[in-house]
Amino acid sequence: MARIAQAVARHLPEALVPVFTPGFARSHLLLDEFVFRLTVRVAAAAGLVEAAREWGTGDEILERAGLDPRSRVPVDWMLRHLAARGVLARDDAGRFRCDGALPDLDPAEVLAEQRRHDPACLPAYALAETAARDYPQFLQGKRSGDDILLAPARLPLWSAYFSNDNPLYAVNNRVGAVALEAWLAPEATTILELGGGLASGALAALERLAAAGRLARIERYRFTELVPAFLQRGQRRLQERFPGLSSVTFGRLDMNRPFAAQGVEPGSTSAVYAVNTLHVAHDLAFTLGEIRAALRPGGQLIVSEGVRPWPGQTLYPEFVFNVMETFRAPRLHPVYRPTGGFLTPGQWTLALEAAGFRDIRVLPDIDRIREVFPTFYVAALGAVSPA
Repeated sequence: MARIAQAVARHLPEALVPVFTPGFARSHLLLDEFVFRLTVRVAAAAGLVEAAREWGTGDEILERAGLDPRSRVPVDWMLRHLAARGVLARDDAGRFRCDGALPDLDPAEVLAEQRRHDPACLPAYALAETAARDYPQFLQGKRSGDDILLAPARLPLWSAYFSNDNPLYAVNNRVGAVALEAWLAPEATTILELGGGLASGALAALERLAAAGRLARIERYRFTELVPAFLQRGQRRLQERFPGLSSVTFGRLDMNRPFAAQGVEPGSTSAVYAVNTLHVAHDLAFTLGEIRAALRPGGQLIVSEGVRPWPGQTLYPEFVFNVMETFRAPRLHPVYRPTGGFLTPGQWTLALEAAGFRDIRVLPDIDRIREVFPTFYVAALGAVSPA
């Protein structure tokens, strides 16, 4: 792990080196293995393995297994994920086949190892286990993703997962905060955060700006979130951490609807900030257009996103989020949005260029990091709205 961390560190800004430690790399790889083992079990329980005893495309195997056609995306992901790990064979035509017995791998062994190594990461395991428990019913069309993951009783699960105390998610917030502090123009005075969720991203950003002595120069930090329960919890967390900070305001905003109709006037903000939000925009071109309209001339878009290092690569967070329609089924674009879920840095660049942004930047250098850490999937992207 130390060698991997050292290799990655060569391509990181100094501020991020303490985030990507050997311990973090170990936890990342353990969760990757845990999700792989869950995938094996879910695929077997849902009948995908038996349906793949003969060569077939994802759609053919789905049909043989009698699964809901709406589960096409997660089924295809599982087949590709298992093929990438050698459990299934895959031919040049994109067909899959299971040639032999499945490996007998117990997810509990990995969970126990993570508990010994760093129990702070366990909320990510709890979320994956929760999804896995009902995944077969979801694939059969008997339960929805919202029912499985967004029921009110699941709020504590999300609160623990979307937390800066969970290193496997906090990395998204740390990368975003470093990029915000590094790229935010000195004259920027207003920030609009989209999809602020439970506020762990805002907390990391404001703490970073405060440490740099820049928080007092922000006239307004507008925290927005669509889900009322998340907005309320996020507001409470920010007000507890920054009591009396009058520059922070709170409100609902749906990034899939016109911003002006929701109180965000054209040209009204210096910067738009978001952590793991824009990849679930239903129509990315529309949302980027609304962001550009909200920015002042020369204003900045700065986001932290899960990114796909290689086109077509399967990443373990997708196991969970593929049950959510907003994640797996956005409006597609043949060039920069060919599938749901995460985009590559190159696809992000093309999407931002198509929306009229310029001076597009990526931090850290994913193209180099992926050569030594192929599943490194976090990056910040910056872009400027033309004058």
